[in-house]
Amino acid sequence: MAVRIRLARYGAKKRPFYRIVAADSESRRDGRFIETIGTYNPCVNPAKIDLKLDRYEHWTAQGALPTETVASIVRKARRQPVAPVAAVEQGE
Repeated sequence: MAVRIRLARYGAKKRPFYRIVAADSESRRDGRFIETIGTYNPCVNPAKIDLKLDRYEHWTAQGALPTETVASIVRKARRQPVAPVAAVEQGE
């Protein structure tokens, strides 16, 4: 079983929202997946990326291959500054 890290499309027509998932390479785009490791919302400016980098690293260490789009999203996520935990908890 070859595992790919790819996007699964959700959301409404003309309003896409994606989940970043680890899935068997033979599964359908929006079909069965092994684990959700993040989300990507391109409809807001700037695009919102929520990614569990530790799980991404785990899957790539196990031999999972990301698609070109997911690799690009991960590069952008690594460049984003991390919000302080206290500010997130207070709703700021």
